[in-house]
Amino acid sequence: MDIIGKKYLYFLISLIVIIPGIISLMVWGLRLSIDFAGGSRLILSYPKTVNQQTLKEIKDVFNQEKIEISSIQTSDKQVFIRSSEIDQKKDADLLNKLNKKTGKFTQEDFETIGPTISSETTTNAAKAVFLACVLIVIYIAWSFRKVPKPASSFRFGICAIIALLHDVLVVVGIFSLLGHFFAVEVDSLFITAILTVIGFSVHDTIVVFDRIRENLRRVSGVSFSTLVNDSILQTLGRSLNTSLTVLLVLFTLLLFGGESTKWFIVALLIGITSGTYSSIFNAAPLLVVWEEWSRKRAKA
Repeated sequence: MDIIGKKYLYFLISLIVIIPGIISLMVWGLRLSIDFAGGSRLILSYPKTVNQQTLKEIKDVFNQEKIEISSIQTSDKQVFIRSSEIDQKKDADLLNKLNKKTGKFTQEDFETIGPTISSETTTNAAKAVFLACVLIVIYIAWSFRKVPKPASSFRFGICAIIALLHDVLVVVGIFSLLGHFFAVEVDSLFITAILTVIGFSVHDTIVVFDRIRENLRRVSGVSFSTLVNDSILQTLGRSLNTSLTVLLVLFTLLLFGGESTKWFIVALLIGITSGTYSSIFNAAPLLVVWEEWSRKRAKA
């Protein structure tokens, strides 16, 4: 199996997956939950299936109270409402009016996050992702500091980060599309999923890189591209088996888990699938491309 010989095809596949997400991010961005955008979230549970008339009555009450509704969704007997910020006193008045207008219901959940807290959450999330990337580069550069030529620890670190960014862009891009077309919001659990994907992606990439390092020390008389291809094939079974085991567990959780963790699990499924692909078909082939470019430059 000549993976390195078809490396540009695999790069093209990655671009085809990533580009629509990048365009979506530039045009529509992400649909932020109240964790990042601030506001209030209510879940109302009715004794009967919610119809369009009930939704209209809910909207009328919110309009009378001058509360802006960002989104309103139904799931059988429940209504999920996201609105501008509502305090506890206003919430009690709102529930009384809704009770008179729409009939009896139970408030399953009520959550309010102010703009200051949401801004702090956004900043901390960005810091967490950035710090994770920096620490990974430092760790890989240190771990592979004695790698034989023609590779270098610096190249290993940069290629791992490129593969990592590939996985993050895949997840974020797909969620941008889901947010625009299916009103899927990203919350603090989404950041947890991104950090988990980063860790898994780097773990998978290091397995391949470590085998390349071992083969550079043991094998001589073969080209760097051949050595990298052999290293990928030697670790292919382990990478696929590890990823498949995790994906089966996540798929089971998606089928039988609760609504609150549904999109968190979807993010992990997408990210781990992408991480497995990038570690095999992107990270190691990038090392070969870099080495070939360096060799041509040296000759020139």
